[in-house]
Amino acid sequence: MKYGQYFNQQRTEFPAEWQMQFISYDALKTFLKTRMVDANVRLATAFPRAHVFPWTPASAGEPGFDALLEQRLTRVAKLTPEFVRMLDAEVEKFNAFFVTIKDKTKSRIAHALDASRRPEVAECEAALKELLLLERFVFLNFTAIAKALKKHDKWSGLQIREPYLMRTSHLSFVVSTSLLRLKPELLARLTALHAESNEGAGTLGLSVAKDDDVASATAALKSMAAGSDSAGPTRVPTPSSEDLKQMVLGTHGASQKLGPLVGLLHETQTVMISLRGPHGTDIIGGVFGCLANHHCQVVDFSLSRLHHDVTFGVLVHLHNRDVDLFSDLARTAQEWDGTLSFDVQDAKLKASKLAGSTQYALDEAPYASRVKYMATVLNERGLSPEFLSEWLNWLLAKKISVEQMKRLDSHHASLMCVEFRLSVPDTLSPEEMKSELIAISTRHHTDVALQLDNVFRRQKRLVVFDMDSTLIQQEVIDEIARATGIEEQVAAITESAMQGEIDFQESLARRVALLEGTPVEALEAVKRSLLFTDGAHYLCRALKNAGFKLAVISGGFLPLARYVKTELGLDYAFANQLKVTADGKRLTGETVGPVVDATRKAELLEVIAQAEGIAIDQVVAVGDGANDLLMLAKASLGIAFNAKPRVQQQAGARINQKSLATILYLMGYSESDAIELQI
Repeated sequence: MKYGQYFNQQRTEFPAEWQMQFISYDALKTFLKTRMVDANVRLATAFPRAHVFPWTPASAGEPGFDALLEQRLTRVAKLTPEFVRMLDAEVEKFNAFFVTIKDKTKSRIAHALDASRRPEVAECEAALKELLLLERFVFLNFTAIAKALKKHDKWSGLQIREPYLMRTSHLSFVVSTSLLRLKPELLARLTALHAESNEGAGTLGLSVAKDDDVASATAALKSMAAGSDSAGPTRVPTPSSEDLKQMVLGTHGASQKLGPLVGLLHETQTVMISLRGPHGTDIIGGVFGCLANHHCQVVDFSLSRLHHDVTFGVLVHLHNRDVDLFSDLARTAQEWDGTLSFDVQDAKLKASKLAGSTQYALDEAPYASRVKYMATVLNERGLSPEFLSEWLNWLLAKKISVEQMKRLDSHHASLMCVEFRLSVPDTLSPEEMKSELIAISTRHHTDVALQLDNVFRRQKRLVVFDMDSTLIQQEVIDEIARATGIEEQVAAITESAMQGEIDFQESLARRVALLEGTPVEALEAVKRSLLFTDGAHYLCRALKNAGFKLAVISGGFLPLARYVKTELGLDYAFANQLKVTADGKRLTGETVGPVVDATRKAELLEVIAQAEGIAIDQVVAVGDGANDLLMLAKASLGIAFNAKPRVQQQAGARINQKSLATILYLMGYSESDAIELQI
């Protein structure tokens, strides 16, 4: 429902006499839509997106840029004052009627509160109902004024809303405080009347409170009503609706249902406020100061900063329909060189505009049937504009909304890593998205890792690594073969396995058989030749200091896996055990115990997790080969690190960067976090 429809619908709920005094919102909007055509001086938005402003007119009859600007400035200079005069007349009509009704309402309430007589409950309720109706009348009309000004600013290119609203701050409907004082006093009288008559819930739905509670609530409400009856700019502190609720019901009535009139006290207006400017903390403090003065309920907020420039948005519920809030906000914006924008909506209207009954945080895209994902985009050489453009166009094509962006790398010369929180339609297939993202990644040599954004993504506790070509740069069987002069034979078997001619167990058995008679000391020489992958020490140190358990599970050999475990400070090492001769000096060409193949790797991952009391949802696995696929699939985050194409296609995430430390980005750690963890 558009606001104009909503406004007209709400107007029909008022007495006929009141309806005639509402702001003529439709007439104001019609004036702007029909008269402000070709008057917008904000040229960038006044023309279609594809419009090009030529240096010289394309034809003799076409005005030049200077003439075009002159025409629009002349037109808007005539129409904006005309619009302001039209709006002034509407505001004066509405304000004059407010004064008349306010005086009648005050007289009725004064009669109900006359200490020399005992009023009827119905009389007090009627007075309260009229007071609440008048409050709603004011707020609906003020909202219409603000909406009309917002449309003017959009269609004219001029910004007059804030100064105009500051003008209204001295009108009676804004600054009259006497009605605010009368509300708690009238409620105090009603509370006392219900208690005295012992009517229980009565019309208001109030339960009978104890005498002490009634006396306490009445005294508190009357103390709120104390103060000046001035109609000047000095504001009488007004209680929030929660204050009124507690004081009317008392301690013993808090669990009782409120009746229809008391329910009206808790109707709220939803206000979206945004203030942008160069004074961050001052702007935030100024907004909260205004909200405190007007007893607003803060529902949510959002903050973004670009060096000194800050945009602070806050969603609030305004209980007392205190329209002076907006004048205060305008003054705050002026004080701190800020730009103010706000949107006022009745809670019912806001609910009708959201998808279903779901409520959304300010930093969420308000669409139903969505799934939250976190995407990490990474390139150690820098994220290119070409990649970022294609990436964002892909998001647009898929109707995926970006909710947050966060830079994870420190401020290098080039942007390296950005984390996106995404709101994804639940109709999109994860496999289809993954396939398309691999294609984009490949074209730009940039990694994109897509993960469900849930609590387990941020609470990993165990990381399991493959060893060969993952934690270390070499394949240990090749290093042993090189040291013993059987490199060509081992390479031939390895190639046969890669072609799918033999499985892992067969290839392992054949290669180990070639090691028969090799001195055990050869393994020590291989240890000295091992090259750790860039970032391996940095990554493991950060994870250990963050409290992770770490393991290496390798299809290689246990002596070398234990060496890697010691060097990197890991907690577990599993690999194939080479059998040695009885004197312990030479290899027999066989292995002992279960072969650590793809199935065994996945089993060992699960065993470690169970032993440590860690859920599979909290496990990360990193590997590069086909025999790592089951392990990667078992973990909640399986990362193919510089892996074979088949592994990259099947793994949940992939990294094709030089440093293992980039894995920290996929786990949500920033570079500054990682530096802090190097203790």
